[in-house]
Amino acid sequence: MIGIAWKSLVNRWPTALLAVLAIAMSVALILTVEKVRRDARSSFTQTVSGTDLIIGARSGSVQLLLYSVFRIGNATNNISWESVEDIRKRKAIDWVVPLSLGDSHKGFRVLGTNLDYFKHYSYGSGTSLALSTGELFDDVFDAVLGSDVAAQLNYKTGDSIVVAHGTGDVALVEHDRQPFSVSGILKPTGTPVDRAIHVSLQGIEAMHVDWRNGTGTKGEGTDADTVRNMDLSPTAVTALLVGLKSRATVFREQRVINTYRAEPLLAILPGVALQELWGLVSVAEMALMIVSVCVVIAGLINLISVLLAGLNERRREMAVLRSAGARPSHVFLLLCIESAVLTFCGIIVGLVLHYLFTGVGTLFLQQKFGLAISLSLPSVSDLKVLLAIAVAGLFAGSLPALQAYRRSLADGLSQRL
Repeated sequence: MIGIAWKSLVNRWPTALLAVLAIAMSVALILTVEKVRRDARSSFTQTVSGTDLIIGARSGSVQLLLYSVFRIGNATNNISWESVEDIRKRKAIDWVVPLSLGDSHKGFRVLGTNLDYFKHYSYGSGTSLALSTGELFDDVFDAVLGSDVAAQLNYKTGDSIVVAHGTGDVALVEHDRQPFSVSGILKPTGTPVDRAIHVSLQGIEAMHVDWRNGTGTKGEGTDADTVRNMDLSPTAVTALLVGLKSRATVFREQRVINTYRAEPLLAILPGVALQELWGLVSVAEMALMIVSVCVVIAGLINLISVLLAGLNERRREMAVLRSAGARPSHVFLLLCIESAVLTFCGIIVGLVLHYLFTGVGTLFLQQKFGLAISLSLPSVSDLKVLLAIAVAGLFAGSLPALQAYRRSLADGLSQRL
């Protein structure tokens, strides 16, 4: 019966191919949506660890998390350096890492910070940043590149880069009077760090020496040696990463920062802000999942349509099989086998398309958002989904098989006018 079913499908390959593609697309879509959702959450969660508080200008907790950690969006305001020093002096504070954003290079964000960033910033299960080549910035015009920046722009240590004002992909105004030199390249982390260019806070001040009110002054500009001898103490930063001596004091320190009198500030717990972010995107996740399920149902309906449409064309075939000694149960089994073969082929092709979509999506998400989507074998939940689709496909094939089972031998041999 398996051989007969296969030869029958090969004889009707155009309609069989359409049924396989419909099932394959539904399998690829539902697996890819679930894969991206699962890995995106994992990537977001592992982006920063060991940081107790993130402090920025008063806005929203999700907005602060996105621009300070994931480099998505922009800050509404800065934090004055006086407030930074005041926060640093608090007894419960163990370390403070300042972050200064607002510039870019060929679409990659430039992050101004200090050496404490490389000492205290960690990701995953507490993994620290490490250099793959070169050294950390020592000069005012040194820059440490993330791995993706170096790979995509083909930079190596010693190369010169020009930072642009703003965060757009197109550099409208460049700080070409004070170019930076690549001093080191970080090892890959699978986080937005890979897509950042790290410079010192003094470097951020240095590139804006000849700027007033967001625009450059006329003239050739101040040379690098003169800039190095200037007072380049920062006046403001975008955000702070804060570590506490004891996590038991986290809520007290958060309340103190949120009620800070000198200027309006906001302190958030990264984990709590992430949960709020998941609450916002859960509606979109549910919508995507509903669409995926609808596509699966559409694929199964197409499978039923293909089998039902073929019944009228195969009346004589079924009658010949009956006259050759096949029982009604054999006809029922034949159509069930055909349905199972179509569903199985659809699942296999769907898995191939899923890995193709995931591979392309990984490149896009890594380049745009620094999110790592790994290529891996199907998880237990994926296997359950595939099993459910296989069972549903077999059940869908049983409906036309039952109709063929009920038809008599004379139905196939009679001539319809």
